[in-house]
This record gives sequence, C-alpha cells and structure tokens, in this order.
Amino acid sequence: MEDSSVPLFGTPLSGVALKVMLLGSGELGKEVTIALQRLGVEVVAVDRYENAPAHQVAHRSHVVSMTDKEALRRVILAEQPDVIVPEIEAIATDLLVELEDEGVARVIPTARAAQLTMNREGIRRLAAETLGLPVSPYQFVDSLDALRQAIDSDIGYPCVIKPVMSSSGKGQSVLKSAADLEKSWTYAQEGGRTGKGRVIVEGFINFDYEITLLTVRYRDPHSGQIQTAFCEPIGHQQLDGDYIESWQPHVMSPKALEKAREIAKTVTGSLGGMGVFGVELFVAGDQVWFSEVSPRPHDTGMVTMISQEQSEFELHARALLGLPVNTTLRQPGASSVIYGGVQAKAVTIANVAQALAEEGTDIRLFGKPESFVKRRMGVALATAADVRQAREKAKRVSSTVTISAAS
Repeated sequence: MEDSSVPLFGTPLSGVALKVMLLGSGELGKEVTIALQRLGVEVVAVDRYENAPAHQVAHRSHVVSMTDKEALRRVILAEQPDVIVPEIEAIATDLLVELEDEGVARVIPTARAAQLTMNREGIRRLAAETLGLPVSPYQFVDSLDALRQAIDSDIGYPCVIKPVMSSSGKGQSVLKSAADLEKSWTYAQEGGRTGKGRVIVEGFINFDYEITLLTVRYRDPHSGQIQTAFCEPIGHQQLDGDYIESWQPHVMSPKALEKAREIAKTVTGSLGGMGVFGVELFVAGDQVWFSEVSPRPHDTGMVTMISQEQSEFELHARALLGLPVNTTLRQPGASSVIYGGVQAKAVTIANVAQALAEEGTDIRLFGKPESFVKRRMGVALATAADVRQAREKAKRVSSTVTISAAS
C-alpha cells in the first residue's frame, strides 16, 4: 500500500468524492476531520458513543463498537471509504488487515501498524526484539502471582505497570514496593480498554525527561519517494500517565536529538505507510530509550496548533493524502489541559473571554457530550518568547476557564 499513487480529489458528497473514514472520533479526530475537510475530503466519523467531537463536524457519523468485528465490517462496506484512519487503539485490527489485503481501503499508516500498536506487547516486542532498540527491562504477565514473580526475579522496584491495551494513562501506575502490588494489579485490570487481562511490567528508568517526537512519513513531491520529517521535540508533564501540559521545543543535547530521530525513523520505517507518528522517548543526558509509538497524532502534540506552521493534524491529513508537509516551528508554544472537574451530562463553560484576554493565547473546547471529573474537555494554547513563559501563560488560560454542571 505504501507505493500507491496520490489519490484524486473530488467533490464531497458526490460519486467522485475522496472519502476518509475515521475510526475513533475524539478531540484528535475532530481536528483531523477539519484538516481533511479544508482539502475537500468527504469525512465519515465512527465512534462508540453518540455526538463524539468528530461526529459534530464530519459529513456523516456512525455509532458502533469498533472492537465488534462484524458490526465494524458492515459500516465500512456500507460506506466504502477510500481511506481508513484509526484514531484510537481499541479497534478490530484483524478486520483492517483483511480489508487492506482485499484492496477494500487503504489503512493509515498501515493495517499492520494499527495491529501492532493496538496493544503494548506487539510494539514493544517489535522495538526491542526485532529492531533492537534500547528499551526499559520488561515482562508481560497474566496474573498477580506472575507479576510478583517477574518483579522479584527480574524487574525489581520501583517499576511501572500498564495494561497491554489502554489509553491516556488509564490503569497505569508506578509500583514502589510490594505493599502496593495488589492495588496496582487491580488498577491495571480496571483500566484496560477491553477489561481484565494481560499487563506489562517495566523496570523504572531514571530519566531526566520524556518527550514526544512527532515523526511524519510523507511522499516527496519531487522524487515520489517516502521521506521522513521530524517536528521539534515536545516536552510534557503527566499525572497518573495522563498528559496535563506540553511544550515545544524541549531542549535536548545534539547527541540525544540525533539518537531520538534515529530511533523514531527506525520504528516508523518498520511500521511503514504515511502519516504522523507520536514516538515517545525517555532521555537521560545523551542516552535515549524507546517507550511507545502511536501511529497517529498524539495528545501532547496539540501544542502544535499554535507553535508550528502546520499542526500535527494538518501534517497527518497532508501526509495520508500524499501531499508535501512543513514541520517548521513558528514560535515556542505550550498547551494546558482543561478538565471537566464535574460529573455531568451537560456543562456550561465560563470566563472564556477573560482567559483569552492575554495576547498570544488560544483555546479549543472539544464539545464532548458528557463531562467527567478527569475528562479532557478542552485545551489552552499559548505562545511566548520562550517555553517557560508559554507554559506559564497556557496554565493561566486553563485555570481561568471554569466548567459547571448545567442547571
């Protein structure tokens, strides 16, 4: 599929439309939808719940459990998209492999990439055992007893426990001693995308910081060959495995940056296809370790909506359509998450004007149909002369916005 020709563009909602189907319609999918529609693409958004953010801007939407292989097959065959863009991990990826092999649709970046990254075991074994990339010590286990044995015999404390299938840090915890073992195991079981099951336990790396290196595989318009481009490194802060703020650029030593790009190019090249990949890396001095990769735009990359010439969403849309890309950093920027703070079916959002009164700020409200205390409902964006000022400004914006349950 990698050598397929650049698609023809046609009138949306007509027989000649170039049709893209999103599997997953959250805030990242919403921005991808908007970027695609600016290029005249017809977009169909699919998610497991009604009125997801991308549903609200797509040409059409469907509600279906994307881990239900037959239900997903029916939707895809009914819509007959030219391109399928997975936006989340919890998808019946074996179906995507079948449909891609049958020539039904092109999967971005590839069906194999979606399948390997759907759970942490596939991508970790590829990175460590096939590609030989530096990673933290790890084992996969299926029971509390196996977890205890893996830690005692090999991994040691402290360590990190994650479900093999989860997103946004759900089910992830740092285990400091045996006293927390059962609690961490239970939390991992509850946080998995598909319920109870297998977990990965990783040795804790004493890193200085972690970054997301957005890596873009695109078709060069002059040579026609697939090329790799990199955005400037994105630093981020997490709480319980979930990102709460990010900034760009994150300063790295030249050696560390070179190694990071080598690792990112190796793993994305192995996955193949075209599009944006969010490569997560640990860094200590000049040493770099591979952590994870998402074959799609990354939540920490929302900062690019204010910091780059083309955001990660525009880059993804352009790359999957075979168009040239521009990863140039325009100015230092930062993002800060706006949480729901309340459990409510509908909310009111106040102080937006006050939040945006400061120059060099922006905001995205995702329009999610229901609020949870720790659900991302929006993101504050800011630019400044340097990253420190941008971070401070973004946090001022996010803290000024207030969300309340609708009366």
